[in-house]
Amino acid sequence: MDRRNFIKSGAAVSGLSVFGSFEQVLAQTTGPIKIGLMAPLTGVLAAGGKEIVEGFTMYWESIGKKVAGRDIQIFVEDDASNPDIALQKARKLTEQNQVDFLVGNLLANTGLAVAEFAKTNGIPYFIPVIAADDLTQRSRIPNVIRVAGYTASQTSHPLGDYAYKTMGFRKIVTISQDYTFGHEQCGGLVQVFTELGGQVLNQFWNPLNTQDFSPYFAQIQAAKPDAVFVMETGADGLRFLQQWTNFGLKGKIPLLAAQNTTDQSVIRSLNSGEADGLISAAHFAEGAPNVQTQKFVAEYLIAYNHFPSIYGFSHYVAAIWIAQAIKNVAGNISNRPKFLDAIRSVVLQESPLGRPVKLDTYGNPIYDVFIRKVTKRPDGKYWNVPVETYPSVSQFWKYKPEEYLKQPPYSRAFQGIKKS
Repeated sequence: MDRRNFIKSGAAVSGLSVFGSFEQVLAQTTGPIKIGLMAPLTGVLAAGGKEIVEGFTMYWESIGKKVAGRDIQIFVEDDASNPDIALQKARKLTEQNQVDFLVGNLLANTGLAVAEFAKTNGIPYFIPVIAADDLTQRSRIPNVIRVAGYTASQTSHPLGDYAYKTMGFRKIVTISQDYTFGHEQCGGLVQVFTELGGQVLNQFWNPLNTQDFSPYFAQIQAAKPDAVFVMETGADGLRFLQQWTNFGLKGKIPLLAAQNTTDQSVIRSLNSGEADGLISAAHFAEGAPNVQTQKFVAEYLIAYNHFPSIYGFSHYVAAIWIAQAIKNVAGNISNRPKFLDAIRSVVLQESPLGRPVKLDTYGNPIYDVFIRKVTKRPDGKYWNVPVETYPSVSQFWKYKPEEYLKQPPYSRAFQGIKKS
C-alpha cells in the first residue's frame, strides 16, 4: 500500500490521532517553558519593579535560560502598581502568550487581584514579594505559592520584640503607607510590642505617593514618643527619609524602619546619610558576611552596578526555587498538581541566604530574620548589616498557628494592640 492510500485508511486516521497526541505531549515536555513576569515598571514603585526583572532574569541567564533540557522564555508586563491593570496583564499573559505560570507583582493589592484570577483560572502563581499575610494563612489558594517570599508581619514581629527588649522603647508612634502591606507590617510589630508592655501613642496612615510628610511630623513631635516605626516603600521612602532629616528630626527621635524603607532600592538614592544608623528587620541583609551572600552581592554589583534590593534578591531566589522544582519533575510541568507539589517540597540548599530554606505546612518560607543596621562602607556606599539574628522565624512568630488564625488579619481596624 502506498503512503497516500495508507493515509486514507481508517487505521491511519486513528494512527494520526495518536501521533497528534504524542506530538502534543512531546511539545509540552520538550518545548520552551513560558513564564509570565509582572512588575510595576512605571509609577512610584518603578525602581523596585525594575529590580524584580533584574533579579529574576539574572538567574535564568546564568544557566543559559535552559533547565531540564527545556528553554526558558520570559514575558514581562508592567502592572503599573494598579490592581485592574495587573488583572488585565495576568489575563493577557495567560490567554494570549499562553504562559505556563505567573510570577511577580509588588504591591499587595495587585498581588491579591492576580491571586483571585489564578484561583479561578488554575494557573500556578508564584509570589516572591507579595506579602499579604492571608495568602498563606486564612485565604490560602492551592496554586498560589509564596516561592522565596514572606508575609508582611513575619519580619516585624521580631522587630517589635527587639524594640522593647533590646532598645528599651516603651512608647512608639507608627507611620505607614495606607495599604495592606503597611497595615500588616505595623500590626506585626505593635502586637508583639504591646503584649510585652509597650504602648502605641498614635498611628498615621498616608496615601501612596505622598509628597509632603511635614503635617505628620508635627503630630509625631507633639506625641513625644520614644521612637517611630516607619513603613514607606519606593519613592515615598526616599521622600520620608529626606524630609525627616530636613525637618530636623534625625537624631532627635529614633526611627525603626520596615525592611522596604531601608531597602537598597531606597537608600542607594540618598547621598547625605539620611538612612545612616537606621534599624530594620528582614530575612535578607546585603551586608551579611557569609560567603554565599557576598558572592551574590558581588555578582549582582557586576551585572547591574548596584547592590541587590529585596525585590531583586527575592526574584533571583525564586528563579532558583522554580528551576529546582522543574528539575525534580524532569521538565514535565504540564501536570500542574505534580509541579505544584514539587514546588512545595523544595528544600533550597543553595541560595544567597547561606542556609537551607523550606516552606512551612501553610506554604510560607521559614527564615532567620536579621535585625539590620544601615552602615556606611569604606567606599562611601550604604548597606544593611546584621546586628542580631532571630533564628527560624515562622509567619506565626511564637504563637500557635491555630490560635493566631482565630484573630482577624491585621488591618487599619485591627492592629493586634493589647490594651493596658
